[in-house]
Order: sequence, then structure tokens, then C-alpha cells
Amino acid sequence: MAVPRWRRVVLKLSGEAFAGDQGHGIDGAIVSQLAEEICDVRRGLGVDVAVVVGGGNIWRGMTGAGAGMDRAQADQMGMLATVINALALQDTLEHLDQPTRVQTAVHMAQIAEPYIRRRAIRHLEKGRVVILAGGLGSPFFTTDTPAALRAAEIEAEALLKGTHSGVDGVYTADPRVDPGATKLDEVTYMEVINRGLNVMDPTSITFCMDNALPIVVFDALVPGNLRRVLEGEDRVGTLVK
Repeated sequence: MAVPRWRRVVLKLSGEAFAGDQGHGIDGAIVSQLAEEICDVRRGLGVDVAVVVGGGNIWRGMTGAGAGMDRAQADQMGMLATVINALALQDTLEHLDQPTRVQTAVHMAQIAEPYIRRRAIRHLEKGRVVILAGGLGSPFFTTDTPAALRAAEIEAEALLKGTHSGVDGVYTADPRVDPGATKLDEVTYMEVINRGLNVMDPTSITFCMDNALPIVVFDALVPGNLRRVLEGEDRVGTLVK
């Protein structure tokens, strides 16, 4: 078994990644690919994996707020959307015989466990994948912030930010609109903040900096990329530290 860079990680997946080329809803083939990648590093590298999922493929709170909806109400709808994605990922992982638990920040006992830090750690120690949904359970936060917070709480050694749409790291500008944008292999937290680089929201970047939690931004939809990141392969993604 190869020796991974980190023994416990939080993998942050946006809701849009679940949609694939459809742009909305859940693409079963994409979810299967993500599940296989997670199983590969859990079994092949022995890495503890917790997954924080977004819900933008189903509903975005900011979209609702922009249309005149109460922001808190819109964000609560977004929290429920993350649970839908979490259940889809759980079902796919369990079809691959990977023990999995879903924990939510919003209490819904018939569907998932409540998020309890020590219980989440115990699940990871037993080889289970833990999927964390519902954000922080509070409005006005993106799912980047709970990803950073949960990583610190469960003693993860790194936060892996999985991107989509062909963006394979942090660039000097959006490579989808600026052909002159260049990819950065490594960048500091302060550079991300001062240069306004689109990595994660500023709250989560500051939190990771304060807690010395490295971030790797990489394309989660390229087969094998998750393993490559954990094996420390050069030029895969961007390391923020």
C-alpha cells in the first residue's frame, strides 16, 4: 500500500459537480465515478475520508435571495438540497460495499444521524466514509465554511476542494473566460485573500490559515485525480498553505 500525504481528509464537493454536463439535478454516472474514487483511496490508501457536499445543482440560496426571497429561508432550502446529494452519494457508495454514514447539521432523525463530532471520528476510525450535509445548520454561510470547520473538528490533515467544469486548480484569472490565465501550483493563504483568487469564500480561507489546514484545489471529475492528490503527484491541483 502506498503511503498517502495525509491520513485523514475532508473532501468538499460542490452540488454542481453532481450534475455533470446537465447543469442541474443528479447525474448517476458522475455520482458513481465520485464514489469509486472515494472507495479507491479509502481501501487502496487507507485514508479516512469525510465528504462535505453542496446543493447548488438543486437549489442555491443566493439565487432565491436574488429573486426577492428571504435569505434565511432560501439558505435553509439549500441545506435540504445538500441532504439529497448526500443520500445519493451514500446509496452509491453502499452499492460498492463501502460502509457509509450521513450526518446532518439539521436534525432529521428518520433520514440521517445528527452531526456529532466524536461519533464522526469513531465512524472514520472504523473505516466508514462520513458524508456531512446541511452545512452549518445556519443561514448566510456557503458550504466552504462548514467544510473547513468540520475538517478542524474531526482532526483532518487537509481539506480537498474538488472542482468541476475542467478547472484543475487555482488560476490567476478564470481560465474559462481568460485564455491568458495561468495555473498556480502553490499559493499562500494571504496571496489568495490579497489577490482575490477564487478558491473558497474568505471566511473559510481565513479559518484554514488560522488553523494551519492545507487546502488542495483540484478537478474531482478527472478519473484518478483524488488518488494522485493523496499520493503527492506533482502538478495535480493547487496547494494552498
